[in-house]
Order: sequence, then C-alpha cells, then structure tokens
Amino acid sequence: MKNVGKIIWIIALIAVIVLIGVVGFGYYKKATFKAENPVVTMEVENFGTIKMELYPDKAPETVANFIALANRGFYDGTAFHRVVKDFMIQTGSKSGDGKTGAKISDLKDGGADKEYTIKGEFLANGVKNTIKFEEGTLAMARADYTQYSSSLAEESYNSGCSQFFIMTKANASLNGYYTPFGKVTEGLDVVHKIENVEVTVAEDQKDIEGAEVSTPVNAPKVTSIRVETYGIDYGLPETLTPFDYTSWFYQQYGINQ
Repeated sequence: MKNVGKIIWIIALIAVIVLIGVVGFGYYKKATFKAENPVVTMEVENFGTIKMELYPDKAPETVANFIALANRGFYDGTAFHRVVKDFMIQTGSKSGDGKTGAKISDLKDGGADKEYTIKGEFLANGVKNTIKFEEGTLAMARADYTQYSSSLAEESYNSGCSQFFIMTKANASLNGYYTPFGKVTEGLDVVHKIENVEVTVAEDQKDIEGAEVSTPVNAPKVTSIRVETYGIDYGLPETLTPFDYTSWFYQQYGINQ
C-alpha cells in the first residue's frame, strides 16, 4: 500500500510539473510572440509587381481601411491618375480622375451607399506616427481645405478615404502632415517606371495658368491589390462624415442652397 501511495504521489507531482510547464510556455509564447506585418501585393498592368509592408502599430485606422478595400477588390481596375516626377505616384480613385473615394458599402456587406473619410494619423493631428516620407513610403492622400481658410485644418486632416500615393523621392515637408502607413519592399523599379510615364495637364485645368502637369497620357492600370494578413483580423476603420465644402462655401456668403 505504501508503494501504491508513493506511485500516486509521484504521478501527481509529475502532473503538476507538466501543468506548470504548459502554463509557463503559454505565457512565454504570448510574451515573445510578434505578429508579422501585413504584406501588400500590387499588380500593375504592363509594369510589374510592387510589394509593400504595412505598419498597423503606427496607423491602425488607415491600415484597417486599406486592407478592407483591397481584399474586397475595390482597387482592381483603378489607375495611377496623378504622377509627379521626383515626388510621388497616386492612385485609388474609382472614377480614375482623382475626384472620388470609396463608400461605406465598399468596406463591408450591407454598408451604407455613402462616402466616408477616416482620421488622419500623423503628428499634426495628434497621432504619434513617426514614419518618415522617404523613397518608397506608402501614404494616404487627403484634401487641403486650408487653401480656402486656415480654420479648416481639422477638416483637411481627416479627409482621407481610399486614395494613396507612393513616394519616389524623400520629401521631409510631408512629415507629420500626411499619414504614412507602409513601405515598398519589392518593386521599387516598377514605381520608378510609373513615375516616368508621359504626363500632361488635366483637361479641366488646361485654362489655368501654372496648372500641375501630372495627368498621365496613358494612365498605368492597377490589375489588383491584395493584402496577406497572416490570419490577423484588423477589423474596419472608424468612419467619419466627409466635410461638405460646397455647403461651407455658400454659408460664408450667406447663400441658401
């Protein structure tokens, strides 16, 4: 009987040691686990493949927004509508003219068929995002209403939606004022090939002196953009109501619409 009791005691001790080991390993694994950042694969017709790493720890709302749109096929068929040599290349407008963004229905099934914006994640807007605007930096495009009134900074900062750009050259003047959320890891040569396409003045800008020469004569077309998330669900961004510039403008002059 003494031997039986001793054996039971040894078995119990082993069980406790195993349990402690399993629990300890679980805590260790959790403490040392590092999630892989999402990886973007962008195919550009007749140009090649661009791969980019996203940084959800720096710009979580922007990354969630981009992943949701990309993996639902929103960007498929869009074009690089704005190309400025030694600066950046820009796409993400469904209409292809740079004047439209996405709708909530593009983010999720059953979403409202109305436009939205997201919070700008950069220092000037109260977000500690220290990614610098260097060659290959991926960033969110936004409007700049401060050219009409300096009081419209907040409306400008929170006006991003679906359009984004990739830097072709470092530009420190953007640091802290636009949302950088990723970096090109492969295909920088493709970015520079797009940068060198022939450009002209947009049709509706041709009568304006000093208009930007940035509209591609034959706009490079995005075949597809997909994001590998490695099993992590980044959710959906918090959507905001877009600033209605037209209504604001009329109010300044007391005009009823």
